[in-house]
Amino acid sequence: MAAWWHRDVIAADKLPLMLCLLAFIATFVATRTITRLIRDGRGPFRNVTPGGLHIHHSVPGLVLLIVGALTALGAPARLGWQCFAGVTVGMGMSLVLDEFALILHLQDVYWNGEGQLSVEAVCLTAACIFLALIGFSPFGVQHVGGVERYVRISASGLLAADGLLAIVCALKGKYRCALFGMFVGPVAVAGAVRLARPNSIWARRLYHGHRLEEATRRAADFDKRWRPVQTGWEDFIGGRPSPDAVAAGGDPAGTP
Repeated sequence: MAAWWHRDVIAADKLPLMLCLLAFIATFVATRTITRLIRDGRGPFRNVTPGGLHIHHSVPGLVLLIVGALTALGAPARLGWQCFAGVTVGMGMSLVLDEFALILHLQDVYWNGEGQLSVEAVCLTAACIFLALIGFSPFGVQHVGGVERYVRISASGLLAADGLLAIVCALKGKYRCALFGMFVGPVAVAGAVRLARPNSIWARRLYHGHRLEEATRRAADFDKRWRPVQTGWEDFIGGRPSPDAVAAGGDPAGTP
C-alpha cells in the first residue's frame, strides 16, 4: 500500500486531485444534509439573508472556485499550495453544481423536479474526477517492470475501448450508460449495441420508419420500468422534491 501511495499518487502528482475529489464529495454531502434540515425546520441552520437578500450557496462556491484557480495559477509550484488549490476547487465546484439547475433555469427549482438535474451534474462530475484519478499512462511511471508494463498497456487499451463505446452510448442518448460504462465495460457494450433513444443524434441521423417506431416503443417501455428506480435513487441522494413549496414561492435551499 505504501509503495502504491508513493508511486501512483505522490510521484504521479495526483494528491491534489484526490483531495479535490474528497472535498467535492464531502461538501456535497454536507450541503445536502444542511439544506434538508433547513427545509424541515430542524437544527440550528438557517438561510443566509442579509438585508432580506437570500444568498444561495453557489455564491461562496464561485468565490472558492476563483480562489482555487488563482492559487493554482499564481502560487509557487509546491505540493502544499497545489493541495490547497485542489481542496478549494473541489469545495467550490460542489457548491456551484449543487445549484446547477437553478443557474440553468434562472429560477429557484432546487426542490422542484427540475432540481434533480443538479444531482445528476454532481454525480457526473464526481465520476469524471474519479476517472482522471485512477487513469494512468502505461509508460509514465518510472521503474516499472516488464510484466506490469504489459498490464498497464492492456488496461489502457480496455479503457480506450470503453471510452469509444461510451461515446457511442452518448450519441445514442444513453448518457447514464456512457457514464457507468466507463467503469463497467459490459454496460457500455449493451448501450452501444441496443437501439438508440428516438430523440438522440444517432436516431435523428440514421433511424426512419419502422426502426424509429421501434426505438420509440422501446424507450417508452424502458422509462416506464426504470424511471421510478432512477427517481428514487435521485431522491435518496438529493432529497425528495417538494413542488408545492417552490410553486408557493418558498426558498428552502440556502447557505448555512
